[in-house]
Amino acid sequence: MNIKIEKLIKQFAKLPRVGTRAATRIVIGLLQDKTGRAESLANALLDASKSIHPCHQCGVLTDADFCEYCSDDARKNGQLCIVRDLSDVLVLEKSGVFHGRYHVLGAMLSGVNGITPEDLNVANISSRILNENISEIIFALPNTVEGKTTQQYIISSINNTNVSFSELASGVPLGGDLDYIDDGTLTLAFGGRKKL
Repeated sequence: MNIKIEKLIKQFAKLPRVGTRAATRIVIGLLQDKTGRAESLANALLDASKSIHPCHQCGVLTDADFCEYCSDDARKNGQLCIVRDLSDVLVLEKSGVFHGRYHVLGAMLSGVNGITPEDLNVANISSRILNENISEIIFALPNTVEGKTTQQYIISSINNTNVSFSELASGVPLGGDLDYIDDGTLTLAFGGRKKL
């Protein structure tokens, strides 16, 4: 196989949830396409990589200082939903079950993978609680050992006693990821969240 094509396949295969087979299909499809789709994709990726960055407040990816959720005054309802990454925000937004503010951690604590508290976006959670009058923190983290460990770490690091903590309830299976949960189940899990 051509070295350039092989290199491109390896780059696509490094993307989350994209294996070598899918990467091969994507690359071949893009290279055989005569409509200019490959060039448009390359330009869009280059533009996004130069202008997109984490929101200064919550960590959601944006091209402004503050993302659309932090800039929306209608979302000042006292709720802060803590999620692992942007894909979790998109799932929750698509389902329409949450109308507050988000906080993206960027990862989960994991001794096996060497991810420590310093690797998480947690430094400003306490100041957000005060500045945004947060009364409830909702954990929408994966139902895994890493998710529970991360959740407990965050709870123990917050000294504000006026904040209540809750987590998603029934419907999120052990080891479950929000990406794979349907809207109905997510609505039930969010509506039936339990206090911690």
